[in-house]
Amino acid sequence: MARTSSRSEGHPAGPRNRTPQAVTLHRRSLGDYLKALLAFAALLVLVVGVPAALAVSVGWPLPHGAPSLDWLQQQITVMTFLHVLTVVVWLAWAQFTACVLVEVKAAVSGVGLPGRVPGAGPSQLLARQLVAALLLIGATAASLTPGLSQLGQNLEGNHKGTVAAAHQTPGLIAQTQEGAAESAAAVAEQAAHAATHATHGDTKYYRIQPPEGRHHDSLWEIAQRQLGDGRRYKEIYELNKDRVQPDGSRLSEASLIRPGWIMEMPGDAHGGEVVEMPDDAHQVSPQVRHQIHDYARTGDHARGGGHHAADAARPAEQPAERPAEQPAQQPAERPASGTGHAAQPHTTEAADRSAGHGLGLPEALLASPLLAAGLLAALGHRRRQALWQSALSTVAGRRGMTPPVPTGDGLDAQDALLVGADPEGVRLLDRALRGLAASLADESRPLPTVHAAWLSGAGLHLQLAQPAGKPPAPWRLGQDETYWTLSGADAERYEDIEAAAPYPGLVSLGTMDGSRLLLNLEAVPGIVSVRGTEQDRAGVFASVAAELATNGWSDRMTITLVGFGEDLTPLAPNRLRHLDGIEALIETMDAETRQRRGALGAAGHDSVLTGRTGPAQHTRWAPHLVLLASVPSAEEAARLAELAADASRLGIGYLVGTESGDLPGAAWELEVTAEGRLLAPLLGLELDAQVLPSSVRRAVVELFAEADPEGGPDGPASPPFLVDISEQGRPAVYARLVGTYELIGLDEPDDERAPLLREALALLLLHREGVHPRVLASALWPRGVTEDVRDALIERLRDWLGQDPDGTVRLSTDATGRLRLARSVVSDLDVLRSLYHEATQGKGADSRAVRGRLLTDAMVLARGPLLADRPESRYAWLAHEIVDAQLPLLVADIALALAAFHLERDRAEKAIEALDAALRSAPTDERLWNELLRATHTGGDTDRLRQVAADLVARSGARGLPPRTEALLDELLPSWRTAPSAAG
Repeated sequence: MARTSSRSEGHPAGPRNRTPQAVTLHRRSLGDYLKALLAFAALLVLVVGVPAALAVSVGWPLPHGAPSLDWLQQQITVMTFLHVLTVVVWLAWAQFTACVLVEVKAAVSGVGLPGRVPGAGPSQLLARQLVAALLLIGATAASLTPGLSQLGQNLEGNHKGTVAAAHQTPGLIAQTQEGAAESAAAVAEQAAHAATHATHGDTKYYRIQPPEGRHHDSLWEIAQRQLGDGRRYKEIYELNKDRVQPDGSRLSEASLIRPGWIMEMPGDAHGGEVVEMPDDAHQVSPQVRHQIHDYARTGDHARGGGHHAADAARPAEQPAERPAEQPAQQPAERPASGTGHAAQPHTTEAADRSAGHGLGLPEALLASPLLAAGLLAALGHRRRQALWQSALSTVAGRRGMTPPVPTGDGLDAQDALLVGADPEGVRLLDRALRGLAASLADESRPLPTVHAAWLSGAGLHLQLAQPAGKPPAPWRLGQDETYWTLSGADAERYEDIEAAAPYPGLVSLGTMDGSRLLLNLEAVPGIVSVRGTEQDRAGVFASVAAELATNGWSDRMTITLVGFGEDLTPLAPNRLRHLDGIEALIETMDAETRQRRGALGAAGHDSVLTGRTGPAQHTRWAPHLVLLASVPSAEEAARLAELAADASRLGIGYLVGTESGDLPGAAWELEVTAEGRLLAPLLGLELDAQVLPSSVRRAVVELFAEADPEGGPDGPASPPFLVDISEQGRPAVYARLVGTYELIGLDEPDDERAPLLREALALLLLHREGVHPRVLASALWPRGVTEDVRDALIERLRDWLGQDPDGTVRLSTDATGRLRLARSVVSDLDVLRSLYHEATQGKGADSRAVRGRLLTDAMVLARGPLLADRPESRYAWLAHEIVDAQLPLLVADIALALAAFHLERDRAEKAIEALDAALRSAPTDERLWNELLRATHTGGDTDRLRQVAADLVARSGARGLPPRTEALLDELLPSWRTAPSAAG
């Protein structure tokens, strides 16, 4: 069934992007044509007339042969001076001609602002102005963009894919060919503003005009036209700052104005578009007259509302704090489809509700499988890292081996990550892309430039910038030579490949018709702009930053955040960095752009793609992606456009926020709506946007912050679940999870569902805080399951576990809907933790005998790894748990405490026995080996100490011994370095 879409006014229904549509151009005046004619004449005279005149009047100024010594001794004549002057003029002409060629190439090719010709400042400025004036009447906005929307349609063929034909040019590039000439023209026009200050008079009003084509009004241009000096835009800004406009918003930045806004003007403003009330009331419509009347009543309040001198002196580039908008009475219900331009923006509360909290878990994470998979993997890595840091430092005394259990929004976010994550999709994408890179390298072929990718159940589809020939098998051509496709079955045949990540800049933007769009930010021939309200843009930028920082299909990269995201850096401190302002960003990126150009030139590569497939290694060509959420000023935008002109071949990408949508150098323009839609009309895109709302972002960041061992409370942490270890605390159901999985107190299920029931019980035993039913379902059925099947299994599990003698069910549902086991259902891991806690923080802390008995009982339970006999086809959810890292560290802690207890009583053999037992569970724990060396040395058996040292050296292999272990061996056994095992 074809997808239907309801469209708001201004977006008529019908097929999108089927026929190229012309875009309305800014109307050119007679003066524009005269300027273009004069510019053409000047270029003709300077480029053609000058060399022709020199050739006719002077001729060849240099000697016709090699000069001799006699030639140098000849008398200097007037003709000699003329020849020298002619050479200088020829050089100046060559430099100016080069400038003209550079400017024309940049304007026509659509790569933004041109690069600089060395030493040609004034010449290039003149060439730029002449070319811009000439192209003002030649640039057109009509471009043929087959668009990414066609990728979302069904593919006719062997599979019902998600890629459709591109019938003209490679879809995404065409838009940029329009923008280059107009961007250059806009920069030239802005550079021409100059005048003097005028005196102030009576107050007047000006209404911001709607855009003409790609040209949008600005305070600078208003000041230039109506006040005679563009630099007086600050006066207009100060008169209107923070005053409520007809659409309910406020002016908070001098660079951000919208059509239909009313501007109070200084008294000396002039021109036909300026209205002086009430004398000129008859010149405007009743609606505009009413708007001006209402706006005038806010003037005294705005000027007397506490504006300080510091505000007046603040540069326009620094945005004032935006006042909170009035909350909506009721959040708009998200439509099934459609652009929804007419809907009101969400408030923070409404946006949080739209994130899905009413459903129990954040929908934003459930609907973002690649993002959730990356965050989940990064969170697991961070928690394991924190465990080792706690074990090997003094932090262990404060946090121990038990990270805090999330609660509230943090627990909901963690469950949403577990449910929504698609690690198999990430693995497929990573292996497919690396496999493609390896196959192309084997054929000595360069990597093609990829603009976008679509990922769906049918497979992976890449859209190339231009045809790149036949792809290597098992890839095949799509509808034309700019599409390479890989079926899901073929993708699963790829294994882990030692190849650099070819397209690390791919990032999810949203979904359409069941397919997920990933845009390659580092391949964009310019800037990607995102238009929308500050809050809506923030959700998109946070999602992009989080996925880039944690995705599994990249190696190394740098992600610079400006205007947002300082709180996101804990997600990936090695990738994410935050800059305070746009000025610092421009300075940083200017230096990096020059450095990368030089490095590519020195290596002989034309782009980072050729570098990634060669011997240069991927670490040298890691991408740098810039996410700028704050709106740049006109000057800053022009500078960014210049930097982005050559960024795609350098591995640098720019995602920039805007409220007007008119951004110099923007190759692709996106718009995010309050209803969660991501639109790109010129590209034919209409997606369900992937966003990370502020409330969900805070919860995710809190999960990472809690994993920091330095950030916990002082004092040792207690296990989340302590059992009664006395004789009276015998449980009704006892499960052995350490070592072989065994159950005591339950009859073994006799049907085919027994493996599922045992696995579900193991998951519940490892999460005494409770398990969300959706988390349980995603763990047992990673490929998905219906709710009725899930609920039926939960009922069988409840019946199997039964009730306690007092009638309490052993599997209940708490107030949050999570499944929890009764205290009468216990595992050996619960007992192990409780024994260690009681020995070190309970009764054993004050009694040496009790401590020794409790630690000895605990070591008996250390029978091996967790769930040692689990089948390979099940328990895949353990990959997201940290209990497999906690258990060896817990066993090592118990053994170290027990060894210390025995050494206090001079029982070295008992200490060695405990340490040997722990090494079977934690063979790589440096603390155990170091304590074993000390215990063996205490026993006085030198030969045995040499044997332990030899075993340790052999186990370390090529990595060598840790520095602390080497220092300990130097102290206990100085001759260990000369032993055969150490020498080998």
